[in-house]
Amino acid sequence: MEKKNDNFMPVSRADMERQGIDRLDFVYIIGDAYIDHPSFGPAIISRVLQSKGYTVGIISQPDWHSPDDFRRLGKPRLGFLISSGNIDSMVNHYTVAKKRRTTDAYTPGGEMGKRPDRAVIVYANRAREAYKGVPILIGGIEASLRRFAHYDYWDDRVRRSILWDSGADLLMYGMGERVIAEVAEALDGGLPVEQITYIPGTCCRVKDLDHIYDYKLIPGYDEVSTDKKAYCKAFMAQYREQDAIRGKRLVQPHGDGYLVVNPPAAPLSEAEMDEVYGLPYTRMPHPSYKKHIPAMDEIEFSITSCRGCFGACSFCALTFHQGRVIQTRSHSSIISEAKLLISHPGFKGYIHDVGGPTANFRQPACSGQLKHGVCPDRQCLGYKPCPNIQVNHRDYIKLLRELRELPGIKKVFVRSGIRYDYAMYDKSDAFLRELVEHHISGRLKVAPEHVDDRVLKLMGKPSRELYDRFTQKYASLNRCLGKDQYLVPYLMSSHPGSDLSCAVELAEYIHKTGQRPEQVQDFYPTPGTLSTCMYHTGFDPRTMEKVYVPKDRQEKEMQRALMQYFMPQYREKARQALIKANREDLIGTGKNCLVPPRREERPTQNGKSKAKKPRGEKKGIPRKKHVK
Repeated sequence: MEKKNDNFMPVSRADMERQGIDRLDFVYIIGDAYIDHPSFGPAIISRVLQSKGYTVGIISQPDWHSPDDFRRLGKPRLGFLISSGNIDSMVNHYTVAKKRRTTDAYTPGGEMGKRPDRAVIVYANRAREAYKGVPILIGGIEASLRRFAHYDYWDDRVRRSILWDSGADLLMYGMGERVIAEVAEALDGGLPVEQITYIPGTCCRVKDLDHIYDYKLIPGYDEVSTDKKAYCKAFMAQYREQDAIRGKRLVQPHGDGYLVVNPPAAPLSEAEMDEVYGLPYTRMPHPSYKKHIPAMDEIEFSITSCRGCFGACSFCALTFHQGRVIQTRSHSSIISEAKLLISHPGFKGYIHDVGGPTANFRQPACSGQLKHGVCPDRQCLGYKPCPNIQVNHRDYIKLLRELRELPGIKKVFVRSGIRYDYAMYDKSDAFLRELVEHHISGRLKVAPEHVDDRVLKLMGKPSRELYDRFTQKYASLNRCLGKDQYLVPYLMSSHPGSDLSCAVELAEYIHKTGQRPEQVQDFYPTPGTLSTCMYHTGFDPRTMEKVYVPKDRQEKEMQRALMQYFMPQYREKARQALIKANREDLIGTGKNCLVPPRREERPTQNGKSKAKKPRGEKKGIPRKKHVK
């Protein structure tokens, strides 16, 4: 067991001694369990540093109630690295209704409570207590999406950049391989951390702007926390400059200091992606864990083939973190990883996924992105595609064919989701045919999100008409190929722009098409998204037009209930919604009706109401009384 542990980064002083390490260069504090798999940021960053000759120790899910656990591996030579984990700690802990979740997929046994709320802030402050004077470098999704002054849904207010509340010295945002290598080199060369103000993909705090050049000043924290139009202006500057080629350095005043956000780091080339994913990951949780970690179920036998997304969904923060430029691995790199999976003792012949944020993106949206950067005010996809978009699935088709021809492979699934609009814009249906014939496990997940075109435009999603054509093509291909496979649509309620009439239209569509969605989502305002800006301000920041925002708890519950009106537990809420929307015509027993009337309101043959048994009571089985 001890020898096996040495394939991992050290997690104890005993590990350090066995690996001949007297003092670590970096100590990495993470909110997830330590899983040495390239689907986890800490695994990638620690392996990249190791490949550059640095030593890294891991403190996973430390006891944050005192600084003692943060001293477990001693004082690092170059700095603490801190990440809350694969998702924001507040999203990890709370539902959209702000109720505490009961399980944590990134913790052994799914146990909740192994990390604090606002983990980056808490960990950084404890690390500072543990060893004063050691540089503290924060990163990961929580730090990345909170790098500017931002609206926080859980506090319902604008918070400062996380650099201020954490007291960290440097924030690394986006995908961090290139960034961490440059920061480590600067620190190792003796440069004080307060002088590292220039590296792309980093943010820092400064007292004055004497040594900051070529920047764009955006509305500061004091202004955006009180003026919603100023918040929109600041957000759009952040949104437009999110590009490594043409993006500008942004400066946002914070009290008597300044936040400096350098342009994003350059995307990785194919060779660099291959190098990162070819590092010697064990692809396993640390062997000290005795309980299963639920997050392993989806990623253990999955392969990341690409990064980035030009899909333009307003509610998704991927473009703010990974960027809009697609980065891909070579076929040989992916096939090498597949062969590793085949040799795994638990592998049963099924690759669970080959994809990324969007599985069928294997090239930039257009050739101009690589030379000039992404357009600041034009979306590649969205409600309507850019006329310059270049759609081609040939490379992805070839990759999937190569994988399924490998000895030992029974099936290669595509589960990370596809952009059906991008597939529909392809003049050839070869990809959809290939997908239906070989790469679906009975159900294909797609995300139309809504059907009302007013809402879809704000969401950055394609029109209802296009989704209808896709469902018809999907059904037709299944019939032609003799397959019995279904679509699983993801739908969202209460997105900015969606009033009750829009929600009713969505419910009517669900009824008309005979769908019974099992999973629906109430809009969740997470940091860094265009939709969250709309939610907080009531404006579309791109046009400054007012947007209706459903915030009332009762209305949000009604909108959600309408998506699952067919479930008994949601019928009463759906009735209330229909009455409030003046759509009582949809309450009844006719073929177009969504819900039946209340039992006490149902007419008898002579036109009079007839007393009914309490709702849910049948076959003589007593139930709880129904209280109106």
